[in-house]
Amino acid sequence: MPIEIIDTHLHLVYRDRLSYPWLENAPPLNRDFTLETYLPQAEAAGIVQAIHMEVDVAEADQLRETEFVTALGGKVIAAISSCRPESATFPAQLERLVVNPKVKGLRRILHESPDELSQAPIFTENLKLLSAHRLSFDICVQARQLPLALRIARACPDVQFILDHCGVPKVKDRELDPWRSHIKTLAAEPNVAAKISGVVAYADAGWTVDDLRPFVEHVIASFGWDRVVWGSDWPVCTLTADLGRWVTATRAIIASESQDNQAKLLNANARRIYRL
Repeated sequence: MPIEIIDTHLHLVYRDRLSYPWLENAPPLNRDFTLETYLPQAEAAGIVQAIHMEVDVAEADQLRETEFVTALGGKVIAAISSCRPESATFPAQLERLVVNPKVKGLRRILHESPDELSQAPIFTENLKLLSAHRLSFDICVQARQLPLALRIARACPDVQFILDHCGVPKVKDRELDPWRSHIKTLAAEPNVAAKISGVVAYADAGWTVDDLRPFVEHVIASFGWDRVVWGSDWPVCTLTADLGRWVTATRAIIASESQDNQAKLLNANARRIYRL
């Protein structure tokens, strides 16, 4: 039987419940993506559990999103909540989130934010508060912003960081450098793990497994099999593939590895790193 998968990066969109301002600029994704739609595809692909990843809802809906997705139950066993570490109100926001046992970490979208946002002293001072609550921080930056991610990780050595989407490389352009060296440098930080996700969304619509392979393999080689997790990035992955195709590609890329290493990527590391 195929090794079971824990999806660490599921996005759900319920436009009747929450506001998603950014969707106005993303027509292919500007519709509902519900758990009922995801589940049959996930089950067919061998996904047994999922962590909901915040979907950059309007600030007024951040807590509402967390409350909604953590009440869904079933395969959605945990959530990574939206936050604003650049704000003086962050400590109060954190206190409201930590009472929910299904909240395992936080994320603030950075790959579409000004670089200065994450470099302000208040940003890292607030992130340091996460360690006392054993909460992680998913860090989503563009390839050119990887040095910014490095500064954040070094400033908060007691916080567990997870780099989303392999550091958002330019897969379509096959642009491996300087992305490769930035990944290697970031991987040297012991408090950073990496998520094998997102690469299909940055690939050409006609991508092949070999187009993805150098990016996925470099991240795994850099971080090692004990510090990588897998995420679907559904429904963003549907820009160039369906969920099943991305899972099939992942399994093909790691097929030559031991069952133990494959299980680490697909489920075991997620349980440990996200404290499931």
